[in-house]
Amino acid sequence: MAGSGTKEWARHWRHEQLPGLDLLRARYVRHTFPRHSHDGYVFGAVTSGIEDVGLPTGTVHAGPGTVVMINPEVAHTARAGDPDGWAYHTLYPSADVIAEIAGETTSVRGTAAFAEPIVGDPHAAHLIREVHRAAEEGNALAADSLLRIVVARLLRDHGQPMTARPMRSAGATLAARARAVLAERMADPPSLEVLATELGTSPFALLRAFRDAYGMPPHTWLTDARVRAARRLLDSGTAPADAAGTVGFTDQPHLNRHFTRIVGVPPGAYQRERKNVQDPAVRSLVLSQAWQNRQRPRRYAPDQHGPGKQGDRATGGLRKPIPPSSGTRSASASPSDSPGSPSA
Repeated sequence: MAGSGTKEWARHWRHEQLPGLDLLRARYVRHTFPRHSHDGYVFGAVTSGIEDVGLPTGTVHAGPGTVVMINPEVAHTARAGDPDGWAYHTLYPSADVIAEIAGETTSVRGTAAFAEPIVGDPHAAHLIREVHRAAEEGNALAADSLLRIVVARLLRDHGQPMTARPMRSAGATLAARARAVLAERMADPPSLEVLATELGTSPFALLRAFRDAYGMPPHTWLTDARVRAARRLLDSGTAPADAAGTVGFTDQPHLNRHFTRIVGVPPGAYQRERKNVQDPAVRSLVLSQAWQNRQRPRRYAPDQHGPGKQGDRATGGLRKPIPPSSGTRSASASPSDSPGSPSA
């Protein structure tokens, strides 16, 4: 396999002056994201390789120059679509952030949505990368400005009001009731048979109704919900081991496994980025080989080639220890690699 020797790395973090926005910059080869959803939006820009994103409407193949746009609560998967994997920069703005930008810059009323899950827009992809660059350089003013510019651009070209939900069918009502039970009893959920009996239906009828409503079966939804709840606890300072028990995982390794698969980094690395949002001298990138066994991230010295540069494909994105996108640029970098005057 061409990419079998390629190391994976990831940084999932939040800038203290950019509330309502999470950032993920990563390179994955073997990592596969299981079916999950987000309570906010996803805007992803691949810098090298191919990412296959599985959506309810089918699989889209995202490469450089494209932007993947996923609306809140849309179930999806992600995996490499190329033997060498993919590297990308992703923005996770909250629904409130998008609503604020939409209300100020568009005529969209109600909740904004994006009808197309993927668009070819190299300039928007470049702006997404520049949001990351500015944030990692500690330039919150530029990062916030660029975020608003790229979101306004995508809303202008591809935004529309969220389609009103149809009248609630008996199946949708059943699924909503089941979800409420699972959310309330997250740490000690009933079996499918017991849940179906409590709701006055059969296990297979419940499975069908839940999948139709939420794009995944109840046990998959519950795992995703537990990881979301664990993220909130980690954000508040709860230790990973305590968070694991609170949300219903059997122990911390159980949390580590599912958290890493869905979020893209292990809970310890995720929480450290919340505690240490700025480190101008050096950034932490977590190597996938150490995810399940390491509690502290390794630090890597800057190099002239950052993720997504032309030479990444030959080395899998890791020439030497991986630098941040804010590292020293190559002398051959084009003017478009620099955050000059932002424009939509």
